[in-house]
Amino acid sequence: MYVLPGELLYFWAMNVRLPVYQEREAAFRRIAGNLETRYRNGSILRLILFFVGIGVLIYIWTNFEVAPSLLATLFLITGFGYLINWHLKIQKSLQHTRLLIEINEREIALLQQDFSSTPDTGADFLDAWHENAIDLDLFGSHSFFHFANRCGTSIGRQRLANYFLNPAEAETIKDRQSAVQELSGQLDWRQDYLALGKEISDNPRHLLLLRKWMESPTLVLRNKLLQAALIVAPFLSTAGLIAWIFYLPWYGALLFFVPQMLILRRTLDRVNDIHQYTGEAEKVLSHYAELCLQIEKLRPESKLIQEQYDRLISIKEPASKAIKKLSYQISQLNVRYNAFAIFLNIFGLWDLFWVLQLEKWKARRQGSLDPWFDALAELEALQSIATLAYNQPHWTFPEIVDQSNLEAVQLGHPLLPDHIGVKNDFAMPTKGQIKLLTGSNMAGKSTFLRTVGLNIVLAMSGSPVCAEKLRLPLLRVYSSMRTQDALHESTSSFFAELKRLKFIIEAVESPLHVSHTPFFLLDEILKGTNSRDRHKGSRALIHQLLRANGAGLIATHDLELGDMEDTSNGSIENLRMEVEIQDGELFFDYKLKKGITQSFNATHLMQKMGIDIS
Repeated sequence: MYVLPGELLYFWAMNVRLPVYQEREAAFRRIAGNLETRYRNGSILRLILFFVGIGVLIYIWTNFEVAPSLLATLFLITGFGYLINWHLKIQKSLQHTRLLIEINEREIALLQQDFSSTPDTGADFLDAWHENAIDLDLFGSHSFFHFANRCGTSIGRQRLANYFLNPAEAETIKDRQSAVQELSGQLDWRQDYLALGKEISDNPRHLLLLRKWMESPTLVLRNKLLQAALIVAPFLSTAGLIAWIFYLPWYGALLFFVPQMLILRRTLDRVNDIHQYTGEAEKVLSHYAELCLQIEKLRPESKLIQEQYDRLISIKEPASKAIKKLSYQISQLNVRYNAFAIFLNIFGLWDLFWVLQLEKWKARRQGSLDPWFDALAELEALQSIATLAYNQPHWTFPEIVDQSNLEAVQLGHPLLPDHIGVKNDFAMPTKGQIKLLTGSNMAGKSTFLRTVGLNIVLAMSGSPVCAEKLRLPLLRVYSSMRTQDALHESTSSFFAELKRLKFIIEAVESPLHVSHTPFFLLDEILKGTNSRDRHKGSRALIHQLLRANGAGLIATHDLELGDMEDTSNGSIENLRMEVEIQDGELFFDYKLKKGITQSFNATHLMQKMGIDIS
């Protein structure tokens, strides 16, 4: 197969996708312009018809009897309501279209390696003791999460982070690949979904409180006296109002309202607790209902999407409708924030009435929220990966095999554009094999380790990878590349590295995840000690890892470790990345070669910095 050179691949990808997003942005701008005109005209029309309607009503009530006047008033109010609804629909369409413009602008920026339009870096997922998250730039500014995340909800971004943090099983990987391939071809659906997600500003705390409410005991549903009071209270209050107007002084009529006030006082604390659990979730649930409705428009083909779709669709009532109803009921309970809510409570026990409606909803839908939220989170993560797959058409889906071998063709770093990044072919056993990578400063050793590690992580998440071909077994990456001192623990960088190496040794010798073979990436091990101790310790570490049948890559400047290949019976292989000096300037090709490095550039760099090495 003929492989396009890096620059041609880059421009091919850009020509395929960049014009698509540019054309969509321009089209949505035209639509937004038309909607803005309609919205302005609608505002003027509403204002004119309002004053015309007032004049018509004055004329009708002045010249006609009460019955036709009431009928005309009802007709005009209904018509004006339809006009307002039409105007609000235009406003909603305009807002949605503006969000679609932002989405396409962001995709254009990301294709051009501009991350400024995507504020969510995922830095909150960073964990110094995760197997590889820090070393492989999974989270943080200009990280892979920063590059790939298209989630609008907190549950979606958490699921996407879990994709990268926790390698999946083989069957799950295949299911995700099929789902991503299906969704990657549905650009309109994905962008509509993204636009709906951009309207959400949810907080995991709100959903946690909602789950607590789902598990809490009921207040009204199983209390017959309170249910009877809800029926009697409006009649009692109406009787008190009539008695006050026609028969009794105000203090006598107050007796009709005493039972309601006593009930409200007795139940106030419980109602406050229920409101605390549910009140903040109103707007979040409203947006979740729209996301569910968007998912319900899918016609699933892949197994994983079908499973999530089935969770959200019910014969009796789909999730979108049920969640929207819950949001509405919470909004009615939130009316208690209004100063006039006291009158609603005294006349009709408003709070208790809506608490009862919420409890009826909870009784019918007990155990439904978590499956719904889980389906939403899964599809959010999948559509993020699907957008990545669409934007990188030259990437490929890896093949998960049972053999203990990793084979990569034209493997590149996922965060480097093809006109910058250099691709390499790479293959090795994933048990009982160590590749020792030597090279000068800046030759690309660390970047290559991250290239291998990040692509393995992507492969284990169900994502496409930056390669022409990748075949590998189930692997779990362990890395030690950026160990730092910890002042709060009084820990030096050397001791921090030893702790990290101990963590990796234990993972190789006694893997906790039996289905996933540990694969380690070590960069300049034991760099915090003198050269003699470093060399001796490195040899001992390599022997120990091989005795445990471990496999991985070790980048080092210690060229003397290269002689271990001769006595390793094939379990150690030397690789190198070279640098050349051409016309007094350093030239890096970043290509992987066999053997031990023969080039050195430290003194040359020092001289260029003005250091007199003589």
